[in-house]
Amino acid sequence: MKLSGIKKLHDFKKKYADARSQIDSWKAEVEEAQWSTPHELKSRYPKARLIGDQHVVFNILRNRYRLWVRVSYKNGIVLIKKVGTHKEYDNWEIG
Repeated sequence: MKLSGIKKLHDFKKKYADARSQIDSWKAEVEEAQWSTPHELKSRYPKARLIGDQHVVFNILRNRYRLWVRVSYKNGIVLIKKVGTHKEYDNWEIG
């Protein structure tokens, strides 16, 4: 998959260094992935929250942080919408 908006990840890692390793691993896996359906994504990330047809929220570092993306399965693009703390996530309007 092609990642868009990775500057948000870089900025987040600078602020929350404890999440750096897990975010780097997630990024590497997504860049190698070729998801064509939400089901394929969910089979790899069973704890990910699917919202509608395109939005997904991933738990980062045992649910301490959240990563919200929009996936275009047809075009092979994952757009990073937001990454933040669990408290910040509670205020996001997704979908």
